[in-house]
Amino acid sequence: MDYRHLGRTGLQVSPLCLGTMNFGTQTTEPESFAIMDRALEHGINFFDTADRYGREVHLGYTEEIIGRWLAQGNGRRERIVLATKVYGAMGDSPNDRGLSAYHIRNACEASLRRLQVDHIDLYQMHHVERTTPWEEIWQAMEQLVREGKVLYVGSSNFAGWHITQANAIARERHFLGLVSEQSLYNLTARMIELEVIPACRALGVGIIPWSPLGGGLLAGALQQADTGRRSSAALRQRVEKERSKLEAYERFCGELGAEPADVALSWLLHNPAVTAPIIGPRTQEQLDRTLGALEVHLTPEHLAALDAIFPGPGGEAPEAYAW
Repeated sequence: MDYRHLGRTGLQVSPLCLGTMNFGTQTTEPESFAIMDRALEHGINFFDTADRYGREVHLGYTEEIIGRWLAQGNGRRERIVLATKVYGAMGDSPNDRGLSAYHIRNACEASLRRLQVDHIDLYQMHHVERTTPWEEIWQAMEQLVREGKVLYVGSSNFAGWHITQANAIARERHFLGLVSEQSLYNLTARMIELEVIPACRALGVGIIPWSPLGGGLLAGALQQADTGRRSSAALRQRVEKERSKLEAYERFCGELGAEPADVALSWLLHNPAVTAPIIGPRTQEQLDRTLGALEVHLTPEHLAALDAIFPGPGGEAPEAYAW
């Protein structure tokens, strides 16, 4: 497997990131363990979670599952780059959420306990906090880095302005700042091409796309909706809205001889600004199939054809909407 640097750092991660949102809710703990073991067998070393995942059972449940998997030993912790997130409400107190120094400190300690580790490799802010000054946020993150509890800091769902502002202030404090941004990005959702991608590229911030298959829309959804496989009212509604594009897309994939999901992931991986899309397999078999994306090579002509099917916002701002 060809590993990639996480943004401008020297840290190398697999080109696919194992997302764990399904662990404990749609995927049992034993199957979650098996998926993580299989990921390591495939060379996937980048694991992503969040403190709120598993909340349908209880808050922090997914982190607890990962912690029990790591506690088995055999080099599991040493072989992965472990990422989690902070921001969402973890209790009823007004200070059990957000990005205050108070909550960042408490949330990090709680994640460390649930994960049964002494440090988090990539600690990501799950959303921007507009009411907390960056000086406070960076002071808290710097303290965690000094204590060895966090190695790198990332963001998620930030605008280009947020990323630029955050890293400008971090630079003033002689701190590394943001090294990654987790954004919604796929062939059907390309808004980050306006400003987020240019900002990340300029600042050396690696992009980690979430929902790379558009919630299943890019994974052969036309056939699934028509045959009833994994069909739902929501999926059928989305398919009908995008039917003409999906027909062209799935026809393109058929002519290419590749699975639609593999093409969607490969399209992301062809963008130099992208570090690793997040995949969220519910079974080992789904994980195995995902590896096919690494074998799909898209030529400039292929990329142009995909642009024609799923036009983006028109390029980067301001040229996308002005001269």
